[in-house]
Amino acid sequence: MLSFRVNGKRLVEKHSPLPRLRPGWALVRVRIAGICNTDVEILRGYHNFRGTPGHEFIGEVQELAGVSAATKKRWLGRRVAGEINIACHALGFRPVCRFCKRSLTRHCERRKVLGILAHDGALAEYLTLPIENLHVIPDSISDEMAVFVEPLAAACEILDQVNVKQFREAAVLGDGKLAQLIARVLRTALPRVVMYGKHSEKLALARRARIESNLVRGDATDLKRVKETFALLVEATGSPTGLALAQLMTEPRGTLVLKSTFHGAAPVETWPIVVKELTVVGSRCGQFEKAIALLHSGKVDPRPLIARTFPLHEASAAIMFAQKSGVMKVLLKKEGLKIVR
Repeated sequence: MLSFRVNGKRLVEKHSPLPRLRPGWALVRVRIAGICNTDVEILRGYHNFRGTPGHEFIGEVQELAGVSAATKKRWLGRRVAGEINIACHALGFRPVCRFCKRSLTRHCERRKVLGILAHDGALAEYLTLPIENLHVIPDSISDEMAVFVEPLAAACEILDQVNVKQFREAAVLGDGKLAQLIARVLRTALPRVVMYGKHSEKLALARRARIESNLVRGDATDLKRVKETFALLVEATGSPTGLALAQLMTEPRGTLVLKSTFHGAAPVETWPIVVKELTVVGSRCGQFEKAIALLHSGKVDPRPLIARTFPLHEASAAIMFAQKSGVMKVLLKKEGLKIVR
């Protein structure tokens, strides 16, 4: 199979045999993969990952190992998205770790993470995942929508962590791919959501989704220029500099949700958290069922965020293009597959 692996700060094409399956695992043919900011950060050294990156995908189950005939009938040929955290049970550990015993499988002490930590990801023709990680995609959801299930689930996680009904409005700091999904999810629950970003064309996309927008410079001058504050604010800039402005914009006794992941440290003072008595919530992955339901209902349509689709064999060019200023979601498509629209 064709895949792309991290080699220093670039992707290298590789041809290799199909991966072997553990019992209870599935071989998935990737239909479309999405390039995420985390993939870019991996090329900069995030998690020191050296395999095949990519964790956003829509695929088709091709093979199963160690399962019953009924299970094969249920899964073979189905379009699926997959949760990225691979926990103790699927990796064969017995007994499972203390976090898995508490059903915190996303925080498994021994976990591998698709395309991020010790397990090859979706920038390839095929990938493997435990069957327990897979979710069937309804026919009503196109491939171009389904490839957003994983990041949309991460956006939905905020609604599980924070009781948004106690707020009248919220702000999202950042205008990138994840920030756009977060703002759309919050807009399904709140009458007013404001996005702060430094790209006018990206903010225009937000306004089309009934999200207010404000242009900022994305540098230290924003600390003096931005005056509005919010009781609920989500930091999703993907930049180390975003946290200082996020603290400034969060009201006393307010809630600050952190979504950015990046390589390196954030130079920031923490005294505002103490003085303003802020509640700081770290937020990562979310429930796929909720993301799939949002897509099925039509309340969130991520397709306007797609900037360009490349064939898989141009993955290196695609990830370079994804790093250009103003570019939104870049997709990789398996050549020769009929895409479900």
